[in-house]
Amino acid sequence: MTDDRRTAFHRIARKNGDRAFLTSAWQHHVGHEYGAAEFAGATVDFVKRWDWDWVKINPRAIYYGEIWDAVYDHEDYDWLVPKTIRPAIQSASDISRIDVRDPETNQVLREQADAARLIRTSLSDRAILDTIFSPLSVLLQLADLPLYPEGLGSDQNEKDDLTRQELIFDQPDASKEALGRIARTLADFAALLVTPREQGGAGLDGIFFAETGLASHDYFNQEQFEEWAKPYDRIVIQAVRSANPDAVVLLHTCREEAHPERFMDLNPDLLHWDQFLPGNPEIDVDFQAVPVGGANFELFNPGNDTSQILKELDRTIEARQGHPFLLAPSCTIPTPADEGALRVLSQTRAPIQD
Repeated sequence: MTDDRRTAFHRIARKNGDRAFLTSAWQHHVGHEYGAAEFAGATVDFVKRWDWDWVKINPRAIYYGEIWDAVYDHEDYDWLVPKTIRPAIQSASDISRIDVRDPETNQVLREQADAARLIRTSLSDRAILDTIFSPLSVLLQLADLPLYPEGLGSDQNEKDDLTRQELIFDQPDASKEALGRIARTLADFAALLVTPREQGGAGLDGIFFAETGLASHDYFNQEQFEEWAKPYDRIVIQAVRSANPDAVVLLHTCREEAHPERFMDLNPDLLHWDQFLPGNPEIDVDFQAVPVGGANFELFNPGNDTSQILKELDRTIEARQGHPFLLAPSCTIPTPADEGALRVLSQTRAPIQD
């Protein structure tokens, strides 16, 4: 076969790859997250510097809030998230204001689509996925509520401000209507991303569908997922399938006790979780979806010992012998990341077979 990494990616996603694996990583480009050209340039530079085999576009984490007019301080970041000035939902009753937004006219979505087009043009030889949070994750972000059980991803303290209980469970009809509108917005945007360029789309190869940390430690339990998450996840995923039957869906569930098995009925092509954290299955588990894994993302913090990364990468590759997969950290790597750690990952490549 020729060294066509884009074709190789799609073959792996369909479980018939000639390569054992393809390698990648992604991070937030803090300082370069606003403006389509600025963000696209930073993404392309990062991919080319480390020669990643496939691309996960990693936009600013709060762009979903901005779709519905949340305001953030671009100059004041806490962790990897700009400081919230005004969330889209400030009180439970504000949920009625969440409407359907058009990706062709909404300024935030247009910027993201324009960036995706620029990245596609610059990296034509690689498969490219763009990130879309699940509708339930987006609803939490609109209210500036945590997307993870430990409280990350929010500027608020749930004990002192609007709570999940008040936002979602105390007003089930209103919250489900909002989730439906969010899902329709994300579905239209996802369809635009994967529609071929000759048909007016961005021409991407699929989406990276992030359930964030909602399943971790039963932050939302199985029953709650069935009622509040999956019906709206399916709207987005089906839009991708309808817009481009060749597009892939890579589903990500984050942190320990992430329950990847819960999401198999969404029929993702690829499934990403951290096999090294407590409560998570090993990467050789027999899921229908092709696994994505490699090493814990926190090992890429500056100053860490790269020997542990090597051990986890080797263990992953050994566990997947004879079964193609994608090699990557378990989540977004830190900004900045340790260059020695990135070098170790970048040098871990599967041989090209004739």
